[in-house]
Amino acid sequence: MMTRLQPGASERPIGRLTRLDGLRGVLAVYVMLGHTAPFIPWPPLAGRVIEAVVSHGLAGVDLFFALSGLVIVQSMARFEGRAVPFIAARAWRLLPVYFVVLALAIVALSLRSPFAVMPWIHSGDVEYQFWEARLPQPLLAHLAVHLTLVQGMLPRGVLPDAEFSLLGPAWSLSTEGQFYVVIALVITVIGNERRGLTRLVWLFLAIAVAGRVYAGLVAHDWQFHRAFLPNEAAYFAIGIAAARLWRGDGGLGLFGAALVVAMIVGASHGVGFGRIGKAVPPLIWAVAVAAQRMPQHRLIRPVAWGLGHPAVLWLGAISYPLYLVNEPVGRALAVLVGAVDRGDALWFSVIWGPLAVAGSIAVAAVLHYAVERRFMQRRWRVMPGVSVPAAAP
Repeated sequence: MMTRLQPGASERPIGRLTRLDGLRGVLAVYVMLGHTAPFIPWPPLAGRVIEAVVSHGLAGVDLFFALSGLVIVQSMARFEGRAVPFIAARAWRLLPVYFVVLALAIVALSLRSPFAVMPWIHSGDVEYQFWEARLPQPLLAHLAVHLTLVQGMLPRGVLPDAEFSLLGPAWSLSTEGQFYVVIALVITVIGNERRGLTRLVWLFLAIAVAGRVYAGLVAHDWQFHRAFLPNEAAYFAIGIAAARLWRGDGGLGLFGAALVVAMIVGASHGVGFGRIGKAVPPLIWAVAVAAQRMPQHRLIRPVAWGLGHPAVLWLGAISYPLYLVNEPVGRALAVLVGAVDRGDALWFSVIWGPLAVAGSIAVAAVLHYAVERRFMQRRWRVMPGVSVPAAAP
């Protein structure tokens, strides 16, 4: 018989997690800088330093998944275990902005290739992993994959590069969608109380371990891109463990154990220095959780102050459109600036870099106020009952 999700007597409402909203803004800006810096021809030493600092954008997305794990289990509880309204509410919250940005990305891809105006970038360079040179073929197949957000469920050999072909950041929405479906199906059975959340943590850690075993046994064409839920399940687990910790009835041991397992699983994804980059997000998550729970602690106070600053919180409010839109905005501006500077690397760097950052923030703000907030306000009439912030990047 299906368990009805009702708050238990020992549960403490999570409420608004202000500093974790700030963390969302910091992560969105970090990812944007990581998508911008590689296209600027830095001096050799400065380039190495900047690359070491901002080249871990994918690890930043891992923290978005931890945020999602924390927020979504509480959101699901407010729907009292009803999977269909929960999924519908998430779609209503995320898809309008996504479809607008997807259309912008297709328009940007239809323009002249930005690499044609950046002669310092050569075929095979890392920049080609961020931007496609042209619209992918077959276009209808790639468009169908992006419209249905199934990038993470396709083996690599089915439609190569489908995860990044039209709108690179959309891969994480595919992962989020898989998480929503699994959590909606499972939580209605095991419940949302203390024991149920503990089981959820271990379930997603087990999914993460199973994903690593699968990847080690099958040929490359049958492996999945990182958008496949098992490849990111450990980060959702540490978010759920934080939700368990927030209930006020223990959970510190579970939280610590989940962090350790997530670090080990994350390190197994990387190679060389990349192992460290994939193992760091659980540690950053622990610091962010501490900043929310005990902001006055002398060691945590500077972090808590930074995450709670009004400017950072505003960036957190526009973080979802900012995360999605920085790629097409940067690409379109590169074509425009490149047409003026005629391949001059210095002028391109001086003009395009700041313009790409400011332009992305400006377009994200417009999308937030003109699209995102309008649908959030209409949600109260269409699908009431959820007041927690969106956790998607």
